[in-house]
Amino acid sequence: MALDAATLALAAAQIKEALLDSRIDKIFEPTRDEVVITLRSRTQTHKLLLSARSGSARVCFTRESFENPATPPSFCMLLRKHLSGGKLVDLRQVPGDRILFFDFQCVNEMGDLVLNTLAAELMGRYSNLVLVQEGRIIDALKRVDFEDSQVRQLLPGLAYTLPPKPDRLDFVTTDPDRLVEAAAQKPLDLASALGKTVSGVGPVVCREAVWRAVGETPAQADQLTADQKEALAKAIASIQEDYRAGGVPNAVHEQSGKAVEYSFTPLTQYQGAVMTRYDNFSDLLEGYYGAKDKAERLRQKGRELHKAVHNMYDRALRKQAARQEELAQSGKAEELRLRGELLQANLWAVQKGQTSVTVTNYYDGQPCTIPLDPKLSPNGNAQKYFKDYKKKQTAAKMLVKLLAEGEREIEYLKTVLYEVETATGEQILGEIRAELKSQGYLKYYKVRDKKQKPADFLRYRSSDGFLILVGRNNAQHDRLTLHTARGRDWWFHTKDAPGSHTVVVSEGREVPDSTKEEAAQLAVLHSSQATGAKVAVDYTQVRNVRKTGDLKPGMVLYENYETAYITPDPALLQTLKEK
Repeated sequence: MALDAATLALAAAQIKEALLDSRIDKIFEPTRDEVVITLRSRTQTHKLLLSARSGSARVCFTRESFENPATPPSFCMLLRKHLSGGKLVDLRQVPGDRILFFDFQCVNEMGDLVLNTLAAELMGRYSNLVLVQEGRIIDALKRVDFEDSQVRQLLPGLAYTLPPKPDRLDFVTTDPDRLVEAAAQKPLDLASALGKTVSGVGPVVCREAVWRAVGETPAQADQLTADQKEALAKAIASIQEDYRAGGVPNAVHEQSGKAVEYSFTPLTQYQGAVMTRYDNFSDLLEGYYGAKDKAERLRQKGRELHKAVHNMYDRALRKQAARQEELAQSGKAEELRLRGELLQANLWAVQKGQTSVTVTNYYDGQPCTIPLDPKLSPNGNAQKYFKDYKKKQTAAKMLVKLLAEGEREIEYLKTVLYEVETATGEQILGEIRAELKSQGYLKYYKVRDKKQKPADFLRYRSSDGFLILVGRNNAQHDRLTLHTARGRDWWFHTKDAPGSHTVVVSEGREVPDSTKEEAAQLAVLHSSQATGAKVAVDYTQVRNVRKTGDLKPGMVLYENYETAYITPDPALLQTLKEK
């Protein structure tokens, strides 16, 4: 569900109460669609998120720690120039619309006080952030020129105007009876008719009003009875009362935990779903959109790396296919040797200038036609066949070696691709880039901060109290298995599939089977087979795991191992996660 004007108004009222007279301390732009502003008052510090992402546009407080780009984007630098140190003197909303105005009192380059306004337009795919001064646009997060819109442009220097607004009745301020009469004029189902009549609320609120009035009974707006109209008016009045009372921040989730909808009024229409109430609207919006946005941020940051690794993987597959084809061709070497021998034995029958000769194959007694180079002597043709035979033999030996190397490279890039897809932060992506640079895959990548502390392993605690460590990329896998773990610790990995090295720290104690099973579960859940059934997991003590110099990062050899077959249980990730 997109944020509606009514919910935005209630969220804005809470934000205004907390932030009025606060001063801007820091401004960041962690992604191309989001701006984070830190504001300080005398007693508190708040982190305000302004998101213009089409699927999750919102303004709310956030507790999330964002990984910011090393070089601030141009719009971020512009906001810092005009807003840094500014005091929030007002927060306004366009009545019935999804537009907020943050008025900041700032000091310009000349030392004069000026009023700069940051407009947050939270309108689905048209969401935007616009910096305005004295009615003129300084700049916008997403510039809109004449090709993008003939109606309204957002370009530096133009006058700032409000977007056109449909001529509809405001749901939360209009008399309920009037709303019902207007909706009853439309030959549509009742929820659709109400949605096309009102503004300020989303479809979920319209459906909620209809549910409270008529339940599951199908109803056409232009065929309502007097009793149904009265029931609908009462339902609308109850929702309006919730709004005037400050709203009830709530969201509906499926039993699996997936978020379904949210609103400022209790959503009774979702029977059997889980209703979650929040303390305030910022918590509601963060709870509803947070996980989705975090995944989107990582997807944006890892997109180029994923594309690069995917291209490397495809190129490795093509090279391997070409080598296999060449090896198949080298299998004809024996025919070249045979032709050379037959020519050598029948030099008397060959004349210079011939293009072919037919001789008897003394191995099977059958006639054999041998192509000849007319420019060469009979012996020269024989020697040429022997020379080509030796070339094919040498090529076959090299190809066998190259094919083995190619298989290792494909397996390695497959694991890197999996790690990029499952990376949980920019720091992890940075470690993957550095690893690819060290292996010669990324020639132009420059490590930004060589002193940066490497990310820690994922830590879990088994039901028997044993520490379980899980690597998050190949560099961590080598560090965990070869340096951190000790000989009597237990090592786990999914069989023949990309995944994390998992180690149970035994501390010299005997590790029970229940802990081994939980470690095997974690190995599967942190692998490409996390959604499979009966996944094979190899496990052995760390002293049986070794690495040779020709193996790439994250790849090891192991012996004296056992194999367990595991059906993954995702709930264990939270159950065993170390606090």
